[in-house]
Amino acid sequence: MGGRRHDVEVTADAARAADPGALFDRVSARLRRTVPFDAAVWAATDPETGLITAPMLVQDLGDRERCADYWESELLEENVVPFRDLARSPVPAAGLRAATGDLPGRSARFRRLLRGQGLHDELRAVFRAGDRPWGVVSLFRAEPGRPFDRHEVDLVAGLSAPMAARLRRFARPSEPQALPSAPAPGLVLFDSSGAATSINDEAREHLARLPQGPSVPSALGVRLPIWVIGTALQARAVARGRDHGGARVRIRTVDGRWLVCHASSLTGADGRPGPVALVIEPAAASDLATIVAEAYELTPRELEITQHVARGLHTGEIAARLFISPHTVRDHLKAIFQKAEVSSRGELVARLFAEQYWPHARP
Repeated sequence: MGGRRHDVEVTADAARAADPGALFDRVSARLRRTVPFDAAVWAATDPETGLITAPMLVQDLGDRERCADYWESELLEENVVPFRDLARSPVPAAGLRAATGDLPGRSARFRRLLRGQGLHDELRAVFRAGDRPWGVVSLFRAEPGRPFDRHEVDLVAGLSAPMAARLRRFARPSEPQALPSAPAPGLVLFDSSGAATSINDEAREHLARLPQGPSVPSALGVRLPIWVIGTALQARAVARGRDHGGARVRIRTVDGRWLVCHASSLTGADGRPGPVALVIEPAAASDLATIVAEAYELTPRELEITQHVARGLHTGEIAARLFISPHTVRDHLKAIFQKAEVSSRGELVARLFAEQYWPHARP
């Protein structure tokens, strides 16, 4: 009963949060009363790639620049219960000591980072809706003789679905507003060790629009947000054969727009992985289609019909293209209108796709 009541209380707190940052803050304060911890990191993730994105809340960890080391270890080293495995696990949460049979030194992140910071256990979880990860959390304990127990892991695992549902809802497009001018794609180059070596002015402009969060200094005179660093690290992980996922993440700016950040590892003359090229640019409609559909809980078929509506097709034309009856199209549209809380096709297009026109507002 205690666990069920706890879930209800946390869900109620989550429903009152005005944005993802407030969500993390509220839920963390509530959770700390039931599952004591000494430090924590909460982060949103891109639901398609699982890579971290804005916002991120770091609590009671002294050196925030070590965040880059943490994610480098996560993506490039052998670790116990990495987030990518938890995202597919029947139980999306695990304690480090429990998973290693009380031998945390088996995990690279413990040897390299946690032990040196006086942290003796980590409870991590993925917030997922269906098979989509919308966020992650890591809770840390400094007390050596008190690892996270099974009950505490279960309590945190119980937050997965409600937290994902709330984060997914926050991904809905902003209200239509005046379109800003957007710079062309920005480019940042990283050397084989991960240090940023070159950047163009467009990238600087895009980076200036990103929300506050953990970042690291660079020799280029600009601090690089952890979400950008994580994308470049993922490109290196893919080049090394450690992961087959995409090095791509969507990041919401301070004015509610979306940028897409994608990276790839270049190949040298000897065929070995070389520098990493990272591009950051305004998100196109195709970049946001899935995230918008997930935010409104549209099915793949409903998204397909919505995209045809946005192109101006009538019911009969949509039915012919999808090889379904006009009656079925109308049923789908009724469900779409209910989910998007609109009453007409015009309202639907304005609500779901207005912000996606930003890429076309370049000078």
